Amino acid sequence: MSKRALRMMQYYEAFLRGSTRLRLAVIFGAALAMGGPGLAAPAVSVCVLVPHFKDEYWLSVGYGLEQEARLRDATLWIQEAGGYQARESQIRQVDACVEAGVDAIVIGAVTSDHPDLLAAIVRAAEKVPVFALVNVLHSPVLSGSVGVDWADMGRAVGNYLAARDPAGGPLKTAVLISGPRESGWTAPLEAGLRDALVNSSTRIIAVYGADTGLDAQLALVETALSRHPDVDYIIGSAPTIEAAMGHLRAHPDANRTPRLIATYLAHTVKRGLVGGSVLFAPFDDPQEQGRMALRQVLTFLQDHRRVGKRGPKILPLTPGDSALQNVHLSPADYFPKIE
Repeated sequence: MSKRALRMMQYYEAFLRGSTRLRLAVIFGAALAMGGPGLAAPAVSVCVLVPHFKDEYWLSVGYGLEQEARLRDATLWIQEAGGYQARESQIRQVDACVEAGVDAIVIGAVTSDHPDLLAAIVRAAEKVPVFALVNVLHSPVLSGSVGVDWADMGRAVGNYLAARDPAGGPLKTAVLISGPRESGWTAPLEAGLRDALVNSSTRIIAVYGADTGLDAQLALVETALSRHPDVDYIIGSAPTIEAAMGHLRAHPDANRTPRLIATYLAHTVKRGLVGGSVLFAPFDDPQEQGRMALRQVLTFLQDHRRVGKRGPKILPLTPGDSALQNVHLSPADYFPKIE
């Protein structure tokens, strides 16, 4: 029996004996062990951890990462925690990535500042560089970060409303439906939105938050409309707007229909902009953020210099905007390969 075959048998036996966390590490380690003459391991292996793929936004992030990995001859180990409440799952994934011996970890954190996740990041960073992606992660040990300022995303929405409904005009009302508070991006988004609304006659009368899956967001839409049936605007995450579009189609009201404004862009929101059912969305190019994240990792591994936060320019979009033709998201049939 060859040494390579023996090594693979040992990994298989460990897989059968191991815990969920160990099994993830075994899968990574077995693949890395396959390197050798005629079957060389890729130069770089990167663990990519995201909250979930229930939100179409993260599909575009994953697609950008995978496309860049093909160009750079890198291997990605992609894992989803299962949602913004799945903190323990993401911590186990961080530890498993370290055990697997990958070259870097890229994490879309489920929480920005929970001490348990921060402790896991510190442990990991002692052995492998860790990079934040999209979501804010308040850790001093990060080797880099890619993402936009979510306060600027909220400010873009508020500026749109200030132009549409300037201060001094008839009072307009809005509900804000977003992700869970612990996610790290919801609080700055709301703060930026409220800052810009100082110049608008629109006022936020209620705020709701939950995991950014379609079911959870639909429940919030239904709650918001039952409590505030005369609201002028629903401002929300991409799954919020997708849920609201479906709800309003199923429950048409010719006399009172709230207008929809997204706090970021994904596939359904783009279709809503094209069709005119969505008034506005800021575009932070999630596909490009995925590409930028991998480029940042490879640059760091080459020269070992920490870099600050990087991110694309935010593009405001409205129905009929010619820029919509140049907005690229993941293909309709795309789903990342999850290890």
